[in-house]
Amino acid sequence: MIEIIKVNTKALQKEFVEFQYELYRDCKQFVPPFKNDIYAMMNEKKHPFYDHSISEFILAKRDGRVVGKLSMLINRPFNEYHHTKDSEFYLFDCIDDQEVANALFGLAEKWTLEHGMNRIVGPKGYGPLDGYGIQVEGFEHRQMMNMMNYNYPYYQKLVENCGFVKEVDFVSSYVKLNEFVLPEKIKKAIEITKKRKSLRVMSFKSKREIYEWKDRLRDAYNKSFVNNWEYYPLSDRELKFVIDNAISFVIPDILKVILNAEGEAVGFVLPFPDVSAAMQKNKGKLGPIEIIRLLREIKNTNWLDFNGIGILPEYQGMGGNALLFEALDDAARKNPRFVHSELTQVAETAVQMRKDLANLGVRFYKNHRVYKKELG
Repeated sequence: MIEIIKVNTKALQKEFVEFQYELYRDCKQFVPPFKNDIYAMMNEKKHPFYDHSISEFILAKRDGRVVGKLSMLINRPFNEYHHTKDSEFYLFDCIDDQEVANALFGLAEKWTLEHGMNRIVGPKGYGPLDGYGIQVEGFEHRQMMNMMNYNYPYYQKLVENCGFVKEVDFVSSYVKLNEFVLPEKIKKAIEITKKRKSLRVMSFKSKREIYEWKDRLRDAYNKSFVNNWEYYPLSDRELKFVIDNAISFVIPDILKVILNAEGEAVGFVLPFPDVSAAMQKNKGKLGPIEIIRLLREIKNTNWLDFNGIGILPEYQGMGGNALLFEALDDAARKNPRFVHSELTQVAETAVQMRKDLANLGVRFYKNHRVYKKELG
């Protein structure tokens, strides 16, 4: 007998958070997220998502033991922008048991209809740095920090057996930086763009400079991804939340911004040193020892994660994409300790970016699938 419980006490919140760590305790590819981040998603006073939207969290128990969990959310700005009536699911974890998955998603369907929505989509989280989708390829590779999801292969079966079908795939690419060479076609595009002097690349010297540019970076983000499937305009507080979380890991001089002739930010390359190894040792904790371990890993890791590459649509045909890839190449060349890199989660709906990546010769090595289910 499966019991579905709404998470409405601190004790149940703890059970919700701890279940994932127990389920993946012996999985070498799993990178434990920061527990504080999961608790923040459950805190209506702390997380900016709740300024405009709603969410609910549920547990599945059998004989008093947690066997599954799920969060349900309605992102109102997303629905308004895309003219949809979607609910979304996130933080799905489950033992390999179809009965448990059926019970969780059965409640999610009921909740969706009760709130006037007509479709469920997910996994899709509470902000732009939350990973999209259920992993369906590349299980042998380690998860890239907490910027994507990792799950056991059986999740795909559980979700599809509940009636979900593909909505969109997010592919992640591998690049060996010390062997990477920009194709001649892109080099020529870079040369032409620089001669026009219509676009240029800017670097940063400190994290303080990044904060000074946060409003312009927000505008660039809000305009760069307007044609992307996952896009919705971020509020000021959401942008601050993202920057405050990201700036702990970013190295200022490898963050690149594309400027137009008027000095407006029209694109960006946002790389992060991969601290997955330290996160695995930290096991979700973030005390003084764990912070020291993370800071040490930032200085020592030879992996770089590009989780944020964007250019305003009107500049894509003016050499903007070429400058993005030159900025990517430049970031790697100036930091020779980085040998490996991942371009994390590019949606298949970002057609031009996917074409450009294919032309660069990257290796697509992970795939995460966002699912949908139409409701009556």
